[in-house]
Amino acid sequence: MQCLGILGVGELTEKVVHGLRRSGFDGRIVLSPRNAQRAQALASGYDCEVMSDNQSVVDHADLIILGVRPESLSELVAQVRLRPGQCLVSLLAGIGLDQLSTAFEGARCVRVMLSYAAQFNQSTVVVCPADNLAQQWLGPLGKLVVLEDESSFELATVAACMNGWFYFLLHDLQQWLCDRGLPANQARDLVLGNLQDCLSSAREQPELTLKALGQAIATPGTFTAEGLAVLMHQPVSATWGAACEVVLDALLTRAQTPDDH
Repeated sequence: MQCLGILGVGELTEKVVHGLRRSGFDGRIVLSPRNAQRAQALASGYDCEVMSDNQSVVDHADLIILGVRPESLSELVAQVRLRPGQCLVSLLAGIGLDQLSTAFEGARCVRVMLSYAAQFNQSTVVVCPADNLAQQWLGPLGKLVVLEDESSFELATVAACMNGWFYFLLHDLQQWLCDRGLPANQARDLVLGNLQDCLSSAREQPELTLKALGQAIATPGTFTAEGLAVLMHQPVSATWGAACEVVLDALLTRAQTPDDH
């Protein structure tokens, strides 16, 4: 029977377990014991096994998901030894393949970036480099994007941060509607519905740029164009771009200081 091991049972790896079981994965899932309450909840609700220590997770698993915090990596490295060629999927942002290969000598290391939407099998699942086993096991969590170089993967990490930022923008738009008298649930439905409309149109028309899709709606004389003129006069895109640069700089700085780990 195939066995998935998880080193670091946290918010994100919990969502991965939910999504895998939801997709029909019926193999063994073994968990590290440190976050006992969360691990036990997964054991009870999602047919997982909590192991006695981290090495036991490694010994039983065909594929290992690494989900500890980056600052805890050195502690974990001292506790485990992977088998030659064993597949290690790292969810640690900013920890490069060279660092992982040094820390887990002989392992086949793969970097993966995904979101909390994995629990609903709707995440973007970024894999670097291509790895058949990692793609087979994690593909059911959403849409696979396979990258071959780490510079592209770091940009994908910045894009993943946008996932969190979008919620704050959507909240502000919902709040504007609420402040003018719309019930919160209806305001939420309108904001999310219009966002879904954009996503559906964009996915169905890949030959068109995102800007072209917007221009087709915001034609001269429309209310959309009138509001767009205000947004372009005070563009928030510059602020979002600055946020992206800050995240990318932080990622690259971490990758260049392996002695921290």
